[in-house]
Amino acid sequence: MGKEHVRVEMDGMVALVTLARPPVNALNRKMRHEIVEIFDEISQRDDIRAAVLTAEGKVFCAGADLKDRPDPANPGDFLEHNRITRETGNSIRECAKPVVAAINGTALGAGLGLMASCDIYYASENAVFGMPEINVGLAGGAAMLNSLFGRSTMRRMFFTGCRLTAQELYERNIIEAVTKPEDLVATAMKTAQDIAAKAPLAMKYAKESANMVENMPQRDAYRLEQNYTMALSKTEDAKEARMAFLEKRDPVFKGR
Repeated sequence: MGKEHVRVEMDGMVALVTLARPPVNALNRKMRHEIVEIFDEISQRDDIRAAVLTAEGKVFCAGADLKDRPDPANPGDFLEHNRITRETGNSIRECAKPVVAAINGTALGAGLGLMASCDIYYASENAVFGMPEINVGLAGGAAMLNSLFGRSTMRRMFFTGCRLTAQELYERNIIEAVTKPEDLVATAMKTAQDIAAKAPLAMKYAKESANMVENMPQRDAYRLEQNYTMALSKTEDAKEARMAFLEKRDPVFKGR
């Protein structure tokens, strides 16, 4: 499942996905296509129930590779570039399995966008975050920032290109924890393993529900969740979960 610029390792039913394009894991089109392919495969593999996204080296992702910009003079090139750029994050956001981010270092621009596409965030104490597009004469990433930060902080980062530390994100209740670099992946994997131990059908609906309710009125969102709960109550895994609770044992889920 691994590719040239993205490495994948399995730990039980958790896929550890590692960005590996030195020196700063900058995203070119080939790497973006690899990310999409990997997370689409994770979505459909029954032997994977959760994923962790991290990177090798001291930088998580410095953003888009400026040497791989589209050519405005080539009809269709910019549109294709924009399409794969959108789908890079969407492949993570829409992944049927929860994805835990383990941000090992600097996450800028599209790198911060990768993190924003994940479900749960951890970062090492040397991680910093920013959206510096304005510094190279571009303006993109407000939608990503808006999913993480409040109005003032989002606009300050977007308009100035300033950077925030992992500790500052933790104090804003954006990330779950700040760890020592050597503890980061283990911390993220612990959460992913906990997720992987849950009923897989329930988790599939939970991920879909979490995505859907973000953009729905509360009344409609809760109705959607009630429908999911009603559907799940008829599954073998739901019965197994109830029996395991009553019998004080660990459940054995079959994804049915």
